[in-house]
Amino acid sequence: MIERSFDLPAADGAMETFLVHPERGGPHPAVFLLMDAPGIREELRDMARRLASVGYCVLLPNLYYRAGRDSMFGPEVLTHGSAEHQRMRAIRTRMTIPPVMRDIGAMLAWLGTEPAARPGPVGVHGYCMSGPYALAAAAHFPDRIAACASFYGTWLVSDADASPHLSFARAAAEHYIACAEHDELAPLPMVDELRGHFARSGARGEIELYPGVHHGFAFPQRWCYDKTAAERHWERLIALYRRRLG
Repeated sequence: MIERSFDLPAADGAMETFLVHPERGGPHPAVFLLMDAPGIREELRDMARRLASVGYCVLLPNLYYRAGRDSMFGPEVLTHGSAEHQRMRAIRTRMTIPPVMRDIGAMLAWLGTEPAARPGPVGVHGYCMSGPYALAAAAHFPDRIAACASFYGTWLVSDADASPHLSFARAAAEHYIACAEHDELAPLPMVDELRGHFARSGARGEIELYPGVHHGFAFPQRWCYDKTAAERHWERLIALYRRRLG
């Protein structure tokens, strides 16, 4: 495969982005992998590589770029109360949907300059904090995004004007929303409420509850990694992209 890191011209500056795609058979359908709260790390790059290995041109942007080049964290970021965790939270709590949508727009525009990316429909999926961003992106760019997925997305139903559940009716994409049975950031009553909103919206796709697993189950370096559930998540995601992107 071919990979590189580069600065993508984004809404508020240069957004460091990891790009990976197959060496042969291009151009390839483009997909955006949106990071979880701990940010860009080799674990996520490996996940981008896995997706690229089955035929996609994958972009993994550092959504924390507004906070500067030091907005990447060491492994202790996962330890609540650590210095790295506190530094990450100071950046994370300032994140909102509107500026990220400007970043998605910049990424979509940039695709037109990349020979490895096939013109046409685009996919986007997000983990944790970026689950809502993926759903919002499908609503903001219905003419470009044909597939979107959220994996243990946080607070998918709220009273906020930009609550992710309000995006369903405006999207043309097929959705796949995966929720963990044990997740304080998306508890089961919220998942039930989300199902109701989804059904009433008429959106295409499904919401699937992964039994017995915890928030973060798809990350190989996380304490709660569950191989069976993680492989299911890859199966569902790749099938979605095959259907909608080719």
